[in-house]
This record gives sequence, C-alpha cells and structure tokens, in this order.
Amino acid sequence: MMIQDLHSHTYYSFCGKDSPETVVEAAIAGGIELFGFTDHNHGIGFLRKDAYKAPEDVIPCSYDDRALKRYYDHINLVKEKYADKIKILRGIEITAMLDKPKVALPEGADVSFFDYCLIENPDYENSLVKKDLFSFAERCGCPYTGVAHTDMFKFIGSIGEDPYLYFKRMAEQNIFWEMNVSYDSIHKYREHPYVLRFFEDKEQQAIIRESGARLSVGFDGHRIEDYLPDRVANYCKKITEIGIKLVFEE
Repeated sequence: MMIQDLHSHTYYSFCGKDSPETVVEAAIAGGIELFGFTDHNHGIGFLRKDAYKAPEDVIPCSYDDRALKRYYDHINLVKEKYADKIKILRGIEITAMLDKPKVALPEGADVSFFDYCLIENPDYENSLVKKDLFSFAERCGCPYTGVAHTDMFKFIGSIGEDPYLYFKRMAEQNIFWEMNVSYDSIHKYREHPYVLRFFEDKEQQAIIRESGARLSVGFDGHRIEDYLPDRVANYCKKITEIGIKLVFEE
C-alpha cells in the first residue's frame, strides 16, 4: 500500500494559503508517499483575485494557456526537488459550476498535459459536465480523471444508470472516485456523509471491488496547520483492507 493524498491546494487557489514547497514538506513530514497538487483552474488561470472578480465585460472568462503551464512547470520543479523523498503528481481541479461567474473551466482551456485532473460538481444541474462524466473526462484529455467529493452512488441513481456497469466503465476509462477525507477549518470540520456511508455499506464496497474501479484518498487541504496526514493514512489502509485498489497502485 502506498499512502496517497491526491487532493491539495496552495496559494495558486484563491482559497489556499501556502506555497507548493511548504505543502509538500508537510506531506513528507506526515509520511505521505504519493502526493498530488490539484489547485483550482480559475485560481491558476486568473492568477489575481481582482482579475477573477472583475466583470466579464472588463476581463472575460478566458485565460492564456501560459498561466496553466506556468503552474505545471512550478509543480514539476517541486517534483524534481523532492524526488528522493516523495512521489509527486501534477494535477488540477476542474470546477464545472456555470452559475458562478468565471469559475467554470473555459471551453478552449487545455489541461490535457496534467498527470490527472479532479472534476468537481458533476452532479450539479447547472454544470459543464451536463451529467455526462465520460464525455467531459474525454474533453479534459488527462491520462487519469478523478471525481472529487461527490456521492457517486446518488449521482448514478439520479441518471438512471446501473452502478456496477457505470463504475466498470469508469475503470475502463481511467476515471477514479475520490474518498474526500477533509476535516479542517476551511470546511468547518465536517465529514462527507458519502464517505462515512461507503465504509458501512458492504454492497457499495462489493460493487467497487467487482467492477475494478479505483479509489483515491484526498484531504483537500488548504492550510498546513490543519493538515492531518494520519487521517489520510488511515483511510488508505481502510480501503486496502476491504480489497479495493487505490488509483496509481500497482
């Protein structure tokens, strides 16, 4: 088992605070072995909050691909710097909410060069995903796609699909499901009900196991003073103990 945390934020996200170097050093100190950076697309793209907050007729909802590549290059330097201490993946979190101005990923933005992306809000009515996860993952074009902090069984039920067949298709297309284990001040110390329910529901566990779908663990950290690496490790262990593989695990 490789202890992984595949959901984290730095000062590249408007909701984050710390530098990538500070964040990864906290992960190393906490015994994390595989770590993924996943800052929000709009934080990376707009860079400055005043540009993000400006009306669209002043600064439109689009950004130069150089902003995304600048972030990727920074994370790549961090990956190289700490290569002898931790394995780092270069990810990005894709926000799909169309009802929040300038948050959703612009149509022409290329994110395919990232190691993986996390998609949030696929279950929202007003979402870029339009309840078609597979097409949107293909649009993103990353080698791997994760679904962040979403009750997938509820989502699959809402679109009338069979859970086993849906998760099997996810596995075939390298789409994994995140167990978001955040417990911090930014999220008001709440736990996701879907995560708690999954570890109590043998039927859900069997569907994931038999379909071949992979899970990930993500703390969704925004402040290093809130980071709980032992919580992350515990959930990685729990997943392994019920016979389910973590994404990127051999």
